[in-house]
Amino acid sequence: MIENILSAKGRQGAVASVEKNASQIGINILKAGGNAIDAAVATAFALAVTHPFAGNLGGGGFMLIRLASGKEVGLDFREMAPAEATPNMFLEKDNTVNNEKATLGYLVAAVPGTVKGLETAWQKYGSLPWPDLIQPSINLARQGIYLNKYDAAQLCQYQEDLARFPETRKVLFKADGHTYGTHNLFKQPDLARTLQNIARYGAKTFYEGRIADKIAADFKANGGILKKKDLKNYSVKIRQPLKTYFQGYEIISMPLPSAGGMSVVQLMQILQQFELAKDPLQPENLHLLLESMRYVFLNRTKYLGDLDFVDVPVKELLSQENARKVASKINLSKATPSTALSGEVSVHKENIETTHFSVMDAAGNMVATTITLEDGFGSKAMVKDLGFLLNSEMHDFNINPYRKNIQGGLDSDPNGIAPQKRMLSSMAPTLVLKDGQPFLITGSPGGRTIANTVLQIILATTTYGLTLKEALRLPRLSHLWMPDFVHLEKKSWPQKIKNALAAKGHILKEGDYLGDAHSILINPVSGEFEAEADPRRNGWAEAF
Repeated sequence: MIENILSAKGRQGAVASVEKNASQIGINILKAGGNAIDAAVATAFALAVTHPFAGNLGGGGFMLIRLASGKEVGLDFREMAPAEATPNMFLEKDNTVNNEKATLGYLVAAVPGTVKGLETAWQKYGSLPWPDLIQPSINLARQGIYLNKYDAAQLCQYQEDLARFPETRKVLFKADGHTYGTHNLFKQPDLARTLQNIARYGAKTFYEGRIADKIAADFKANGGILKKKDLKNYSVKIRQPLKTYFQGYEIISMPLPSAGGMSVVQLMQILQQFELAKDPLQPENLHLLLESMRYVFLNRTKYLGDLDFVDVPVKELLSQENARKVASKINLSKATPSTALSGEVSVHKENIETTHFSVMDAAGNMVATTITLEDGFGSKAMVKDLGFLLNSEMHDFNINPYRKNIQGGLDSDPNGIAPQKRMLSSMAPTLVLKDGQPFLITGSPGGRTIANTVLQIILATTTYGLTLKEALRLPRLSHLWMPDFVHLEKKSWPQKIKNALAAKGHILKEGDYLGDAHSILINPVSGEFEAEADPRRNGWAEAF
């Protein structure tokens, strides 16, 4: 069985995603005359069927669009805290976190944004009829699919937690009590009916109608706090993308509550202050990257949150003056201990289970979309009779308001829980232009490491002049300020480079792969769309 097609080239359209069926559905929408926004919507719905690990109806995400006209827009359909959410909702009487409540089940689920986000994208910028974008996914759910090796393995890995929820067992487990493997036809009739209702009645049924009633009843029956009014009050935010220039390229990314987009732009601005060598693996270059990451992630923890609730000094953080100031602090000879920048602080671990896909059409419309359930399979709870998993996004807030903040005090930090607030996200769908024309569509899963992955792909294709295939195969590294160590992809880095970084004082730890960046490069010479699936997990690129 062919598990992935990593490379595809064409001039009329391209889609790169984590899963074969989803990429093929997206490309078929383009072939049927749809635009890149139509294809992105259809791809996202397909992932809800074929990639339950992160694809979803019960989660949220960001979609970054650049239209052929030059208009740029960011759609924020990030999940939102229910009205009854409180800063202490995951704490015991002794102010310790109840990790089970903060990880599994209904309390950790925030108001989903995906369905309304996809409908908003289609209403504003789509061209084909709404039902046409969902029908292929209805067919997949009804007729059944064969999971790829990656998704089947993840089901097996998470089966203990998934099995705790009867509805989840009903959908994701076979009659013999085992999860679905690669050779088992996986049918999802409940999800097919849910998608059919969304195709027929639009997002309104999910947020105000029959589906909303079932979601609210399921939360009430299982100790959740999300009510029907929370669904009705959910709104998609249309946001102005962030923009900076780097070595003649225009970098466009998501604004807050995307801490990822903020971080990508800050990193590019800091590195613009230096002359980088042409070898992407030169230790001096890597040292600059790591030290820039250290400062940017300190700023993330110190300042960033939902702009509708927190006064974030965005202009100051994104100013050239700030970039020069940070650059001047970087010691070119040795690593600066993170504790020298501020006292050591407990930083909440953000999970890596997200998915990104990229779409390009012949007219020049570009779409970068990153969606998530937060943890793998979200909260592990499946909504009764609706066939989709709920997110676990509430723990992307600071779930312990009594932990020390940057200054060592106990004041609430900018990412604390509040009703109807959106939790900070690392997702960073990003677009790059060259001479005003489309050049790169990228993004990645990876939790807090996302911005660092996106940075390295941009550098590889711009400064270092690598092909997209080469860029996605470079080994990756990441630094998050705290904890103070460099994450290196294991078995990927030459010992000589590791020795050079260690000699500069970096603490090195090898771990799993970083990111899964399904991207598209528009070749400025040939004009071809070069779609590339990241080989780290699973992936499928399509073009025509």
